[in-house]
Amino acid sequence: KDATDDPQQIEQWWSRHPRAAIGLATAGLLVVDVDAPPNPWLSDAPEAALELIAAPTSRTPGGGHHHLFRRPPDKLWNCTVGQLAPHVDTRTDGGYIVVPPSQRPDGSYRWLEGCELDVAPDRLPLPPAWLIERLDALAARAPRTPTVASGTPTANVIPSGHRNATLARLAGAMRRVGMGPGEIVAALRQTNAERCVPPLPPAEVERIARNVARYEPDQIAVAMVENHWEQLYDEERSEETESCADPGPIPHDLLRIPGFVGEVIDYTLATAPYPEPVLAFGAALALQAFLAGRKVRDEADNRPNLYLLCLANSGAGKDYPRKVNQKILAHAGLADCLGDSFASGEGLEDRLFARPAMLFQTDEIDGLMTKINQAKDARHEGIMHVLLKMYSSSNSIYPMRVKAGREYGVIDQPSLCVFGTAIPKHFYDALSQKMLTNGLFARLLVLETVRRGTGQDALVRDLPDAIKRVARWWAELRSNGGNLADSHPEPLAIEQTAGARSILRHLRAHADEQYALAESRDDAAGMAIWAQANEKARRLALIYACSARHECPVVDEDAARWAGAFVDHQTRRMLFMAADHVSENDFDARCKAVVSTLRKWGEQHGDEPMPFWRLNRRHPWSEREHEEIRTALLNQRLIQFEVRKTGGTPQRLYRLA
Repeated sequence: KDATDDPQQIEQWWSRHPRAAIGLATAGLLVVDVDAPPNPWLSDAPEAALELIAAPTSRTPGGGHHHLFRRPPDKLWNCTVGQLAPHVDTRTDGGYIVVPPSQRPDGSYRWLEGCELDVAPDRLPLPPAWLIERLDALAARAPRTPTVASGTPTANVIPSGHRNATLARLAGAMRRVGMGPGEIVAALRQTNAERCVPPLPPAEVERIARNVARYEPDQIAVAMVENHWEQLYDEERSEETESCADPGPIPHDLLRIPGFVGEVIDYTLATAPYPEPVLAFGAALALQAFLAGRKVRDEADNRPNLYLLCLANSGAGKDYPRKVNQKILAHAGLADCLGDSFASGEGLEDRLFARPAMLFQTDEIDGLMTKINQAKDARHEGIMHVLLKMYSSSNSIYPMRVKAGREYGVIDQPSLCVFGTAIPKHFYDALSQKMLTNGLFARLLVLETVRRGTGQDALVRDLPDAIKRVARWWAELRSNGGNLADSHPEPLAIEQTAGARSILRHLRAHADEQYALAESRDDAAGMAIWAQANEKARRLALIYACSARHECPVVDEDAARWAGAFVDHQTRRMLFMAADHVSENDFDARCKAVVSTLRKWGEQHGDEPMPFWRLNRRHPWSEREHEEIRTALLNQRLIQFEVRKTGGTPQRLYRLA
C-alpha cells in the first residue's frame, strides 16, 4: 500500500536508505514465483516452461525465478501460496516482488539475458492459456479469505492454514515501525490466544516473532515481499512444522482436576519428601481411572481405563505417589487389585481373569520397550500384544489364549490401568520407528517432570476423610445388582451436555484434519498418534466428570474443554518427542543431535548464535561429517548458518531456523 511512482518520494526514500532493495507492486500484473531447483513443476511439460520464459524473467539470489505477465482485465485473481503447485506462488493485486538490481546478503537479483523488463506494464504479454485456465480453477474453488472487520468476534477468526502467515505479516508490520522482539512476541501471543483457531503452540509463536525481529526495520518490506522465512507462509510446511513444534512442558493449569483427583494431589504434595506436581497428578489421575473402571461409560461407550507414563530422573520421588495410591486402595479394600510388574502376557491375563479391574504401578515401561525393540524375547512381545488388546477390549469381551490344562475363558469388560514411571533418557533411547507405529506409544499419555521438587520435611498424616469416603464409595458402587454385578457389570451411562458434545466434536474434527495431513505426508507416527486423540479426550473427559462430582457425574463444558486442551498438548508433545528422538539411521541421529544441541543453546542464550567451536566440542566429529550434516540441515531449513568475518579466523555461527 506504500508503493508510489512519485519521483520526489522515491528520491527521499533512496536518500534515507541508499542500500534498500527495489519493491515492485504487482497491481494489474500476474507474477509467477517459482522456487529454486530441485523443483519438479513443469519438468514433464517443457513447452509450457518455455511459455513462461517468453515473459520478462528475473533470477532471485536463491536460484528461483519471477515471470512477469499482464493480468487480463476481466480476471479477479488473488495472490496464492503453493496452490498452483508446491513451491510455486503467484502475485497480483495487493502483492509485491523485489526486482533487479536489488541485493541480499546471499546474492543479487538479475534479469535473464534476453528476458529483461524493458516495456511498460500494458505491453507485457498475457499469461498462456493453460495458466489462465489453472488460475481460474483455483479462484473458483478458493474460500473467501478471512478479513479483519468490526462487529462480532467471529469476523476476526484466523483459521488453521492461515495462522502462521497472518501472524508473520502482523509481526512484519510491527517490526517495520521499529517495535522490538519483546513487544512483537507479546502482541502475537495475544492475537494467537484470541483469534487463532486452534491456537498455535507458544514455541511456534515465539519462533515467528524471533525470525521477523532479525530484520532491521528498513529491510522488513523486502523480507515480507520475498518471503525469506518461507516456512511461515507455505501452508503445507506450516502444518508440518507445527505438528513437530515443541509445545513445551505441560501447562500448570492442566495438572488440576476438581474433586477427588485434586484432593489426592494436594495430600501427595503436602506429605511427599520431594513434592513433584506432575508425578502427583499422574498417580491421582490413574487412581481415579481405575476406581471408575467397569463402573461408568460415556454416551459413545468409551471407558475410563488409561495407560499413563511419567518421566522423572532418579531421586525425583517417583515411588511416593505410588505409595499414596496403595494406601488409598488398601483402605477401600482394593489392595488385591494392585500390580507392580508385567511377568508375561499370560500372567497379565490371569490377573485380569481373577480381578477384571486392575491398577498396575510399574517402573518397567522403558525396559519393556527396549526389549520389544531388540526382539530377542517373544515374552515381551506377548506383553505388548496383551496390553493393546486389553486397552481396546474395555467395552467388550477379551478372549483369553487357550492354554493346556485350562478351559477356554473370557474376561468381560476388562479395565486395566497403568501408572508407569521411567527415567527420561532411558525412555527416549527406547523409542524407535517400531515403537511409534505398533500402537502402544500412541495409546500412552506421557507426562514429563521439569526438575526435581524442592525437599521438605515429610509429614506422617492420615488420609483425609474425604479421600477415604470417595474411594470407598467407588469400591462399593454396583450399577446392577445380583450375581452378575461383578462378572458382567452394566456401567452407568454418563450424560454429556450439549456444549460438551459440541466441544468434543470440534476436537474430533481437528484430530481428523491432522490425521489427514499426516497421511498426506506418509507420516506413520503422526497417523498413529492423531488416530488416538479423540478417544483419549473422551476418556479423560469422563474421568474429569467422575472426579468433579462422583455421585452424579456429568461431562460438561469444563470437562470437555480440559480434556481437549490436555490431549492437544499431549499429542503435539509426543509428536515432537518422536521427531526429536527417533532416527532412521546414524546420519539422521547425528542431524537430530545437532538440532537438539542448538535448541538447548537457544534456551540458554536466546538469539545469540552458537559458535562452531562450541558445537564441535559437544560433537567432536570430522570436518567432513560436520559439513555433510550442516548441508543436510540447511536443505531441510532446520538451521541457519553464517560465516562472519573477523580480524583473524572467520567465525562459523549456527542457530535454529
